[in-house]
Amino acid sequence: MVLSGTSDETLTVVDTHCHLGYDDEGLPPGDLVTRAQAVGVVALVDVGIDIATSRAALGRAHELPFVFASAGLHPNSCENWNDELDTIADLAADPSIVAIGETGLDLYWKHVALATQVASLEAHLELARRLDKPIILHCRDAFDELLPVLASHAPVRGVLHCFSGTVAHAKACLDLGLHVSFAGPLTYARNEALREAARFVPDDRVLVETDAPFLPPQSRRGKRNEPANVLEVQSRLAELRGRSTADMARICTRNAAQLFPGLAASVAAE
Repeated sequence: MVLSGTSDETLTVVDTHCHLGYDDEGLPPGDLVTRAQAVGVVALVDVGIDIATSRAALGRAHELPFVFASAGLHPNSCENWNDELDTIADLAADPSIVAIGETGLDLYWKHVALATQVASLEAHLELARRLDKPIILHCRDAFDELLPVLASHAPVRGVLHCFSGTVAHAKACLDLGLHVSFAGPLTYARNEALREAARFVPDDRVLVETDAPFLPPQSRRGKRNEPANVLEVQSRLAELRGRSTADMARICTRNAAQLFPGLAASVAAE
């Protein structure tokens, strides 16, 4: 389902990163998908963070319309990556898995030693290349550590999800070949550096997401996030870049289909 924007243009949006089955709270995944469709979402990527969530996301991708999945071990869940990556690889062979990850580095929580996170990240990068699938990258308080690892594997086909850095960080990601995705924090009042980065990323590399159920946009602060809220992020991005929401949505939807070829059939109607 698509809706018309404020002009005669058709609005289509892709939520490139969410966690539909993160827990048992909130609405059932099927209801979340229906609500997202009602505001123009034509595809969403349900992201795995360990074996159980990757397997569950794949199951939802088989059962629910417009849902695709990823498989990977989050940096806070990768302590046993050497024993678990073969299972991730087996799951990722399914066509409904459109990306590897999320993987990356997280020095905020520090649940897993940095050396282990790096080893897991590199193994995911190699798996993504072997399977010819893009990689979804997480970075929290770790740009200085992440970028050199990625540089050793460049070019990297993938996305830095829920981007939280500066223009300089965005440029470094772009130079490595990555797309850059913006989420709810783009709408927060005290995030001018992030908005500057959102203006900087070129049209052919920018994406939007919710990271639901986390990081709701400004109008939903304090509430549980969901894929339908990607429209608020999309609208803020359009405003920052001086475009209509429908035009910016078309650009981001095209980018999502190019980065994640598995989405192509779902967004073809745009």
